[in-house]
Amino acid sequence: MTFQEITVIISSQFTDIEIDADAKGPQPVLIVPVEKVGEICKFLHEDNRLYFDYLACITAMDNGAGLNTMEVIYNLTSIPYGHDLMLKATFPRNIPGDPLPSVPTVSHIWRTADWHEREAFDLMGIHFEGHPDLRRILLPEDWEGHPLRKDYSVQDRYHGIYVRYEAGAPGAGAPGADTPGDGAFNEDRI
Repeated sequence: MTFQEITVIISSQFTDIEIDADAKGPQPVLIVPVEKVGEICKFLHEDNRLYFDYLACITAMDNGAGLNTMEVIYNLTSIPYGHDLMLKATFPRNIPGDPLPSVPTVSHIWRTADWHEREAFDLMGIHFEGHPDLRRILLPEDWEGHPLRKDYSVQDRYHGIYVRYEAGAPGAGAPGADTPGDGAFNEDRI
């Protein structure tokens, strides 16, 4: 099934919402409203003509303060039919102190979304509404901020451990930094 055929099926099912198709890039993408992601994904999974049974990846992007938007991108595959689809939703960024931007979960449709959404939450600060266990997956629970956001400010220390290692920082391995032992490399120690 072609991208155009998939687009027609989805557009005819969701006549009340604006669905844009971007076929300029190497992989065409359907752009959908963020609040409809869950409904559209459920349809993509359950419709017998499409049957997107595999969620390969969820990618989250921060477009920065200039555009003031973020994106989630879903890479879907129908294994039995052998077709792929990229689905994208763009939404406003939050400013520090405001609630995190929210996207409906798809973890009830594809189990693999559980960890993909947790990673996007952890690193990008996107809340997935309805997720059964939305908590950090890579960083400690008490970590401050979301490190892949463009407005992320690195904390200096975490529980007394230096977080930011730059040239000249104590123990950073920079020239002149304090090192254990005599500081000379000795191949005999290997």
